[in-house]
Order: sequence, then C-alpha cells, then structure tokens
Amino acid sequence: MTLYLAVFALLAAVHCEVLFNGDQVLRIHAESENHIQILKKLERDVDSGLDFWTHAVSTEQPVDIRVPHSSLYAVKDFLKKNNIPFTVIINNVQELLVREREEMVCNAEVERQTRSFNFAAYHDLETIYNFMDTLVASHSKLITKVNIGSTYENRPMYILKFSTGGEKKPAIWIDAGIHAREWISHATAVWLADRIATDFKENRAPVPSILSKMDIYLMIVANPDGYVFTHCSSSEFYRFWRKSRSATSNPKCHGVDLNRNWNAEFGGPGASDDPCAEDYRGPSAQSEIEVKNIADLIMNHGNFKSFMTLHSYMQLLMYPYGYSGTDAPDQTELHDVASQASKALNSWHGTVYKVGSIFHTIEPASGASVDWAYQRGIKYYFAFELRDTGKYGFLLPADQIVSTARETWFALRYIMQYVCDHPY
Repeated sequence: MTLYLAVFALLAAVHCEVLFNGDQVLRIHAESENHIQILKKLERDVDSGLDFWTHAVSTEQPVDIRVPHSSLYAVKDFLKKNNIPFTVIINNVQELLVREREEMVCNAEVERQTRSFNFAAYHDLETIYNFMDTLVASHSKLITKVNIGSTYENRPMYILKFSTGGEKKPAIWIDAGIHAREWISHATAVWLADRIATDFKENRAPVPSILSKMDIYLMIVANPDGYVFTHCSSSEFYRFWRKSRSATSNPKCHGVDLNRNWNAEFGGPGASDDPCAEDYRGPSAQSEIEVKNIADLIMNHGNFKSFMTLHSYMQLLMYPYGYSGTDAPDQTELHDVASQASKALNSWHGTVYKVGSIFHTIEPASGASVDWAYQRGIKYYFAFELRDTGKYGFLLPADQIVSTARETWFALRYIMQYVCDHPY
C-alpha cells in the first residue's frame, strides 16, 4: 500500500497543475480500535500523499481524508480489504476549488469598481489588512490597529483593539486563522470586527456594556505567511496548507503547526516531531515567532480574562484540556457556559454544535493555545470549530460566510457577557 501511494504521489507532484482534478474526500467510519490503529499508521506515512482533514481518534468520530485521484483505487481497495467502511463526501475537489477561485476573482472586480467590501466573500491578506485600516479610520475613537511583531517571512501581525479607554483593563482575546486553510475562520473574524464596531456605534446591547468593562483584542489572521501561501499559487496546489512557512530541519518540508508550538505540555500527544507532518510541533516550545509574538503580548498585558480561538471545521465548541483527558478544575462551569453559548448559536439558524473538552471532543492536542492560556490563569478559554460537518470541509462556499459569522457572534456575545458578569 505504501509503495503504491508513494509512486502515485510522485506522479501527481509532477503534474501539480491538475493535482486535485478527480480528487475525492472520503469519510471513513472506524468500527474498532484495530481500524483506528490502521488509519493512524496510514496518517504517519507522510509520503503517501493523503491529506487527513480529520484524524483517527475514536469509533465515534469519522475520519475525512482527501485522496488524490491517482491513489483512489489503491486507497479504496486497501480500506475494503481491511473491512473499514467509507463513503465519498466530496466527489471532485477540483470543482469546488475552481468555483471558489472564480467567485473570488469576480468579487474582487466588483469591489474594485464599487469601492466596497463584500462580507460574503473570501479575501486575501492585503485586502483584509486594508479592511482593517478602513474600519479603524471609521471608528478611530474605539479601535486601534496594533502591530505585535513580524512573521517568519517578515509580514506584520496586526490585531484590532476595541477599547473605550483605560490602561490594561480586563480583556478578551479572539483569534482566527492560526491554521491557514481554514478560510471561514478569517472571514468570520472580518465580519465580527465590523459587527462589534457597528453595535457599539449604534448602542446595541450588549456591546457597549461589555466594552465599558473590558477591552476586546481581535486577531483576524494569526498565521499570515501560511494564509498568503494558500492564495499564492495559480493552480490550487497550496490551498490546503495548514502550517506556518518557517524553515525546518528537513529542507523539503516547511512550516510548523502553530497550534502545537505553545509552551504547554509541548511534545505530548497529538503533535508530531516529523517536520513533514501536518501537526509538526516545531523544534522547541514557542520556537515560532508568530506564537511568541502573541504570547508576549498576552503575558505583558497580564489581565486577559478570556481567550477564544476560531477554527474549522466540524461544528464544535470546546474548552480545556487538549493534552489530557483529565477534567480541568473549572470543567463544570466551562461546560455550562459552552452549552449555553451553543444554544445561543443554534437560535439563529438551527446549526448544531457539539460541546466538550478538546481532548474528548475532537482529538488530543499538546502544545496548543488552549492549555497555554488556561495554565496561565485565563479561565474562560473556548475553541470553536466552525461550519460545516464535512459536506464542504475547508471549502465552505462563500454564501455561508455571513450566516456562519452571525451565529458565531451569538455564541461569542453570550460568552463575553458571561465573562463580564463573573469577574475573577
């Protein structure tokens, strides 16, 4: 099996301009621990050319894998021989990629002609940064754009600070896009920035009340280098890039999974020491400048009360721990808050989110921001996995951006109000 996939992956790389044509995303239903171990072994084979969108954790969670067209027969035959059931959830990845790119090109032209910004569209880094400048200019008494440092490739890292004044007030942190390919998280954060500003301007509850007590720090693009890389190819070859873009010990494999690089149980379960792996943790804790920049700001501030992060996909709302199945000391309260926030989210469009700890709900994840923040006394930590549950995966159509953002806002709004009402 490994030899077949290695040969197919090599052939596909030679013809990368049509790499995704005929690629499928398979949803695999592991029915036993033996199935899980077989899938884990397959995932560790980084030369296979398989792209695991979700991971083999338990029989309760499906495993989604993007399989190159040239490897489909071998993979399906392998699964059948091992009696591992599967279904096809995306029949042709290329079709979705082409539609996404065509929509972006069309939207960019419309925005250029109308000098407007369309929240129901995906945008590149430059456009997002320009949007931030425009928003700050329109709400200069409320918002400042703060440069917290540069990336590995020397791009600026910006946050939007929403504040009604005061030094180092209690604060709420929200970030998006630490995994580059999760475009719906960036687009949601863009919408959220505008919504917070608008609600404050129009005195729409509860934003003015929240901002009278706390500041909000919003980082729309936590991994600028990786995000640029997902946009940079004339083919769609790099659309599914997850990591940063730093050099590693293997010259053929770039990037670190920035959400495995935090100084919290670094090197534990759910993180790889292989530079070619999607979840490569990096050479040491907080070795990556992007993580260090965020950590330094939060530690220097010293008064963050909540840390929330936006990812995709699977529709989950989670809390600590990521590295361990042990209950966090505040587990009961965190679960209740997350459950109520999930109900608030559901009230908009009926979207159902699963609630639980990261370890038990999605996968073990050591070196993640969840445990770093919680271990440093930031009690109210929540991680969102936004839409959908697999029909589109990382290729969620742009016409779902606003609905996704709006329902996420309902949940965030509940959490922020709760944090304000429960000081510690």
